[in-house]
Amino acid sequence: MADVLAELAAQLRVDSIRATTAAGSGHPSSSMSAADIVAVLFQKYLRFDFQHPRAPDNDRFVLSKGHACPVLYAAFKAAGAIDDAELLSLRQFGSRLEGHPNPHVLPLVDVATGSLGQGLAIGVGMALASRLDQRRSRIYVMMGDSETAEGSVWEAFDKASHYRLDHLCALIDMNRLGQTGETELGWNGEAYVARARAFGWHALAVDGHDLNAIDRALAEAVATTGKPTCLVFKTEKGHGYSLIANKGGWHGKALSEDQARDAIRELGGERHVRIEVKKPEASRPEAQPTAAPLKLPRYTPDEKVATRKVYGDALRALSDAHPDVVALDAEVSNSTFSEELREAHPQRYFEMYIAEQNMVATGVGMAVLGKRVFVSTFAAFLTRAYDQIRMAAVSNATLHLCGSHAGVSIGEDGPSQMGLEDLAMMRAVCDSTVLYPSDANQTARLMAHLVDRPGVSYLRTTRAKTPVLYAASEEFPIGGCKVLRRSDRDVATVVAAGITLHEALDAHARLQDQGISVRVIDLYSVKPVDAKTLRQAARETQGRLVVVEDHWAEGGLVDAVLEAFTDGAEPLPTVKRLAVRKMPGSGKPEELLNAAGIDAQHIVQAVLAMKDTSVPTGAPEAPRKRPPGKPAH
Repeated sequence: MADVLAELAAQLRVDSIRATTAAGSGHPSSSMSAADIVAVLFQKYLRFDFQHPRAPDNDRFVLSKGHACPVLYAAFKAAGAIDDAELLSLRQFGSRLEGHPNPHVLPLVDVATGSLGQGLAIGVGMALASRLDQRRSRIYVMMGDSETAEGSVWEAFDKASHYRLDHLCALIDMNRLGQTGETELGWNGEAYVARARAFGWHALAVDGHDLNAIDRALAEAVATTGKPTCLVFKTEKGHGYSLIANKGGWHGKALSEDQARDAIRELGGERHVRIEVKKPEASRPEAQPTAAPLKLPRYTPDEKVATRKVYGDALRALSDAHPDVVALDAEVSNSTFSEELREAHPQRYFEMYIAEQNMVATGVGMAVLGKRVFVSTFAAFLTRAYDQIRMAAVSNATLHLCGSHAGVSIGEDGPSQMGLEDLAMMRAVCDSTVLYPSDANQTARLMAHLVDRPGVSYLRTTRAKTPVLYAASEEFPIGGCKVLRRSDRDVATVVAAGITLHEALDAHARLQDQGISVRVIDLYSVKPVDAKTLRQAARETQGRLVVVEDHWAEGGLVDAVLEAFTDGAEPLPTVKRLAVRKMPGSGKPEELLNAAGIDAQHIVQAVLAMKDTSVPTGAPEAPRKRPPGKPAH
């Protein structure tokens, strides 16, 4: 067996070189350091059915150091999952073998990796999902030593220990050399081991080029119970080719054709080793709870209800109807109200504590194994997990995010707690859905849509209790909006969502008292946006739009509205932008809405100014005047 493993490891190195040299780019040296580990893992320990890569009993392998994907693709070739021609298509346009693993095109991998520091948290999510489903799967995550400088890695170490995930194994390829020089800890394997043990893991330092030592370490990981295992493998970058082995300056550099020939010769030439990766044994989990009919919460017109509370009420109803619904929260479940699911189905609620990056990536790991994942925290704190959200989209994951406490309307807590960038952030995510409900029944209905909607979605909820505007039977299709006030005499259209919709309705009533009619649109679907209704409103209200939002002026509702007119099919309307433009402070919600210029009073003023000013359609908004003595910024 040792000879077979040695031949396989040499083949993985050779094929990593061949593929990257053919591409003219890539990471052969980082692949070569990991080849012995991958050889032993795939030949002896991994249980995986390549014909059915989504089989629930498969072990999972996450290559967190995604730049080393040539060694993974070489292992796929050795297992017969791809052929040599495809291996040599690495990094070419249209190839499934991209420069970092991507499940959009390659179903043999579960998640996209390469944004370092996320793989272990994804592994935590996979381990939680497999345990919840009572599967025997083991989860292996190969990490680079450089990425352990990321704080998100240690968030994942902490949560894996907290949940006693003994079927999770972290494999650290400690090859000492990063992109620009030596890593923080170099070859100090005992430092890595000490840190892992401090987080409650079983940990070992191992010679990463000793096939027998690797074998023994993986066997020990399998035998360990009650805690996860971290194996720290001391390796050489570029191991096997003397020109580059343990030499700096070779990160991300493919060998020339002459160098590749020399390297392959030094490694003993090309090989054609085929391995039979063992298939998993089918587990027999206990029967899952049966789904109940969906009974969404219903609210009456005499109520005032915060949409954040409805998120929790609807989440509980969805979890009753869908046994695969799970919730993750960052220790604010009594504010986001995800605690409603925890009370009903505690085994499907996962407390991630104040570790938002880990929370989102853990959600991705659960989602790709089939869970309907809802993740919640304050909108402001999702910003620190934006890279994980972005990578969820690259991973083709379905992930439902809820950000509560959005905007200045949260009041006294001040700007550190106010989500004011979240709409812009989430609109920028590939193929995302962004919703901003203003009413309790609307929130519940939108949650029912989201549970079946693929991709990354975001629901923005409000802290304050607001009046119920819609009947429980009303429908709210994603991509639509609601015209709440309308007449043939409307002089302008006011577009709002969430908290500012209630201000817009107040403004409408005040204007009516002056004999002035305006149209009011509830833009609950921010992405996709209802371009047809917005265009019609602009045509019928003299091309005048007032857009009001509890968000910074950049990237939110106004930009979503303007995109409805950017194809040139309609004249660009005159748009008055009412948004948060200066740093807010603490105060009563009504004081802060007024100070930001986004309350009913300012909407009335904006409409009157537009009504009394003849501005040609398409003209830019007039510049704001500064108070005397106030400096320009």
